[in-house]
Amino acid sequence: MQGGTVGRTIVVTGAASGIGAAMVRAFLAEGATVYGADLDPSGVPDGAEALQIDVADAEQVRGMVARAVESTGRIDVLCNNAGIGSTADAESCSVEEWDQVFAVNARGVFLGTKFVLPHMLEQRAGAIVNTASVAGLVGLRDRAAYCASKGAVIAFTRQVALQYAGTGIRCNCICPGTVDSPWVEGLLREAGNPDAARAALVARQPLGRLGAPEEIAAAAVYLASDAAAFVTGSALVIDGGLTAG
Repeated sequence: MQGGTVGRTIVVTGAASGIGAAMVRAFLAEGATVYGADLDPSGVPDGAEALQIDVADAEQVRGMVARAVESTGRIDVLCNNAGIGSTADAESCSVEEWDQVFAVNARGVFLGTKFVLPHMLEQRAGAIVNTASVAGLVGLRDRAAYCASKGAVIAFTRQVALQYAGTGIRCNCICPGTVDSPWVEGLLREAGNPDAARAALVARQPLGRLGAPEEIAAAAVYLASDAAAFVTGSALVIDGGLTAG
């Protein structure tokens, strides 16, 4: 497929469910070799090599990168997608929860990028796609640590893009709005009235629905492909119009 990712080696973190699993399926459909990493890799789609990885652990992330390079000789695309949520304001968020959210959402992105860069620099080619969020662009109630961590991902993406411009490496991030994912389903189950909570989430989307993981995955495929050769340092918003108002 011209401009696609056929024949390339792709690593996706947070690959066992939701957006990450959709990314894996999308890259596999393109003909890529895919490594799907997750703390619990049992849900990584068939066809990918599943790796059990804690993205906040430096040595495990180093090993993930080494595994892909040893097997295929290169890593063409890294999707730093693993992330966790938090539903607390600044007053109620514990220090431990804040640190855990940043360990996964921000440190995990840094570690993946850090360990893949030497290989991409040697190749003089590579694409890094980070999963941020519209929560890194606008404030959302009861999301103090989450908003802050996703804002960090956006800033880090831009810095890496600028630092390595001209080396053949591109770095971009995706900013999804509310996506119909297992994490959102978990939030709804915790709500006193799940149907009303879902209706409220849908109501804040100008397009009148939640996003689908496959729609976010399609953006990752684009940013990873040659069709995006002139795209670096961008924060691609896919939010059904949430941030347009």
